[in-house]
Amino acid sequence: MKFTPRIARLNSLSFSFAALGMACLIQPFAVVHADENLFGYVKGAETLPKGAREMYQWATIRSDKGQGKYRAIDWKTEFEQGVTDRFTASAALGFMTLNTSGLMIDAYLPGDKKISLKPANIELGAKYNFLSPAADDFGLSSQVELHYGWLDNHSGQDKKTVALEGNLIGQKYLMDAQMVWVGNIGFEGTYARRAEIANLPAGFDWPTTPEMELEVTLGTGLTYRVAPNWYVGGELQYQTEFETEVGQERWSVFGGPTVHYGAKDWWLTATWFPQWQGGGFETIPGQTDDNLHLIEKTKQEFRLKLGYNF
Repeated sequence: MKFTPRIARLNSLSFSFAALGMACLIQPFAVVHADENLFGYVKGAETLPKGAREMYQWATIRSDKGQGKYRAIDWKTEFEQGVTDRFTASAALGFMTLNTSGLMIDAYLPGDKKISLKPANIELGAKYNFLSPAADDFGLSSQVELHYGWLDNHSGQDKKTVALEGNLIGQKYLMDAQMVWVGNIGFEGTYARRAEIANLPAGFDWPTTPEMELEVTLGTGLTYRVAPNWYVGGELQYQTEFETEVGQERWSVFGGPTVHYGAKDWWLTATWFPQWQGGGFETIPGQTDDNLHLIEKTKQEFRLKLGYNF
């Protein structure tokens, strides 16, 4: 069995990881690269080897609020660098595409908006691995990300946001690494301030005072290697947000299937993520789906991630 180029670059500190992985995976299946994203939304505990680099391209489609027309695409180009075998640093630039009409929601959607492609945010991240999923039987990592944005991801209007996100990530290899489980606990604190909009309809609520929000996210995923290089599984995510004045503002549960393909130097992951259930402080006027949260979320999402190792 041959090592992939990324495993061949592991230094002496992580050689035991490769040796154990080889002992467990001597079968006609490919070895998963370190930090290869097997899921679209939940995160894995692996980090890049020292000196390794990886480039990602994300596209997340958010669509359908039950009425009118709403379709947003979040684009993200991300670069990762293995600083040590346990520490990975990252930087990303985000863009946004938006097409919405026939919807007006107080404090969220002030009217029709169409954006072809526009820069929306930047992000810096750091990930540290405490326990290796292979060498230590159970993987454990922490990840911190700092976000700065200037476009509201719901309406496309001008909105300054500063967010600090922290994640605790667990990962476990099962059935001689043919099955992989991950679990996430995440907290995000956000400071946000909307820009003023001229000529709003009379009585339309568009607050421009600063807001503080706290978001809690719980996620889990399970995937199975069905053929060389191919994984098929599912992931589930619960998310809730608490806002300054109203307390718990929203909550939602998303879940769906995910497919992953990993080649020698690149990989591809696709996840369909419909909303199962949700609720919150407010609903869209005339909303018929009472068991969903559709003000800040949509009925479904689809995420495609492409990674290249170099």
